[in-house]
Amino acid sequence: MSKKLTKRSEDYSKWYNELVVKADLAENSAVRGCMVIKPYGYAIWEKMQKALDEMFKETGHENAYFPLLVPKSLFEAEEKNAEGFAKECAVVTHYRLKNNPEKEGKLMVDPHAKLEEELVIRPTSEAIIWNTYKGWIQSYRDLPLLINQWANVMRWEMRTRLFLRTAEFLWQEGHTAHATKAEAVTEATKMQEVYADFAENFMAMPVVKGVKTESERFAGALDTYTIEALMQDGKALQAGTSHFLGQNFAEAFDVKFANKEGKQEHVWATSWGVSTRLIGGLIMTHSDDHGLVLPPKLAPIQVVIVPIYRGQEQLEVISEKAREIVKELKSKGISVKFDNRDTHKPGWKFAEYELKGVPLRIAMGPRDLENGTLELARRDTLEKNSVPQEGISDRIATLLEEIQENLFVKAKNYRDEHITSVDTFDAFKEALDTKGGFVLAHWDGTEETEDRIKEITKATIRCIALDAENEEGVCVFSGKPSSKRVLFAKAY
Repeated sequence: MSKKLTKRSEDYSKWYNELVVKADLAENSAVRGCMVIKPYGYAIWEKMQKALDEMFKETGHENAYFPLLVPKSLFEAEEKNAEGFAKECAVVTHYRLKNNPEKEGKLMVDPHAKLEEELVIRPTSEAIIWNTYKGWIQSYRDLPLLINQWANVMRWEMRTRLFLRTAEFLWQEGHTAHATKAEAVTEATKMQEVYADFAENFMAMPVVKGVKTESERFAGALDTYTIEALMQDGKALQAGTSHFLGQNFAEAFDVKFANKEGKQEHVWATSWGVSTRLIGGLIMTHSDDHGLVLPPKLAPIQVVIVPIYRGQEQLEVISEKAREIVKELKSKGISVKFDNRDTHKPGWKFAEYELKGVPLRIAMGPRDLENGTLELARRDTLEKNSVPQEGISDRIATLLEEIQENLFVKAKNYRDEHITSVDTFDAFKEALDTKGGFVLAHWDGTEETEDRIKEITKATIRCIALDAENEEGVCVFSGKPSSKRVLFAKAY
């Protein structure tokens, strides 16, 4: 298969789909809307998972695991949540197959093996978790309860795209219980900060922190805190959300605790999550027409060494030096691969690692050994330089930090250049059509206006930014009074 990609400027969607497949990240499976995450793609997810898991544990959370299947009666208990996900649910109705008497060698559902109660394959786990919490929480001494799980969920999406929207996806979901409203709100905003920290310092992806409008909130939440990122095609990506659930789920599942005065109260709740959609965000924030561009902190391979040689004798001499460099880099915690395969030529390997976004590439031949040099190529800028072998591990450690920072600055500059403040609906539409990106505009606060703007322009309110300043104005659509601007964009 050719490594050449469709140019982003020609067809961004096609470029993305080709890159995911050609870089060996994922592919479509035999199940409609579901994907196979290949080893290289899963290695990126593992790096994300490891970093996030450490951040969760540093903030006092513990991991647990809850069942994939949720009894329908439990799923229905919190009405808003059930209604919000009802159209995306896959449901198990039977527990056995049997031989089909009319079609030899084929199986059929056994009509006598119908479940007494249908089981929903979790689209999210609030129902099964809060039913469980009822047995775990009796007293204020049991609070706060800070639980996270790494799991898969299923949402029967009609239009899917690898990583960005699939019927089954991997994620983490935090579910916490608290004695007071203030504690729960603090938890929800704290996890929004954790997500923003991860996005910016690991993914090198700048985000806007904000609050969702009522119509865009998570089903069953009183408030949804979000981080919104901007992709290179000018569309927004909701990269992570944290929800203040109030007492809705505690009341639905009768989860009460005895406070310090001995009185019974319903607990206060939050939930929060990010998914493999982040890999899609990572691709679309940094990658180019040559392939993936990965920030060093999340690159499965940070440095690759490719030997340039003729004959086994030259390879052995180069390999000896390469192994020294590998050992030195590994001692600094840098992941490195020495690709000494004789099945592919150096040029093929260069293209392969460029496509896969390896941050730094070392090429080393006999002349480099004689001169005490090597060729060092950066993936982010495509610069190549001949550098001394002496002190190479320190040079590489510094360069990896520079690449991480450079990717963030580049993405932030793009994001900042694509935030447009407008005061009229004509300017609003023009900004979306000609420039894309985020549009800052006054909104009258009504769902009716929000829906009409979405219907006309396909743009949604991504969030009301936390740092948005009060500013008297009028709604760009209705002309009614408004006290602050909100962030609109077309989105994934």
